[in-house]
Amino acid sequence: MDVKDIKKLLDAVAGADVSEFTFETGEYKLSLKRGIDLHQSVAQMSAPQQLPDAISQLLPQPSQRPVLVSEGERVEPEEETGGHHVEVIAPIVGTFYSAPAPDAEPYVKVGDRVSAGTVLCIIEAMKLMNEIEAETVGTVVEVLVRNEEPVEYGQVLFRIDPG
Repeated sequence: MDVKDIKKLLDAVAGADVSEFTFETGEYKLSLKRGIDLHQSVAQMSAPQQLPDAISQLLPQPSQRPVLVSEGERVEPEEETGGHHVEVIAPIVGTFYSAPAPDAEPYVKVGDRVSAGTVLCIIEAMKLMNEIEAETVGTVVEVLVRNEEPVEYGQVLFRIDPG
């Protein structure tokens, strides 16, 4: 199974009215689910034994490069944490949306108090909207991504002060 075949399957599932899809061959098993708790599913995933080279090359690696904080200002992620802020990390690659609709208010802004389960943003991946929720109680101290900006797996999206 090559990358084109996987993309065709994903497009077909995205266009269909299904909540779960599994495709299995002798070598591979592809399982897709819609409307699930993203954090729960990531915790339940086990690492595959070995991915085909074509797929492995497409998977992004967590980035350690500086992140854009505001126009023209760059800050190294480890400099800002100070050891006491909780970082909300992108669990998938996609497009960051700070609000549920283009004309709506953002889910959260700097200074907002959040609790565990509070929706912070949406990351669109493969035409699926994935809500990213806070995992802790605290105050949003930084929003490190602008609306409609692409994000990478492992990229820091928010910093929350749990105090």
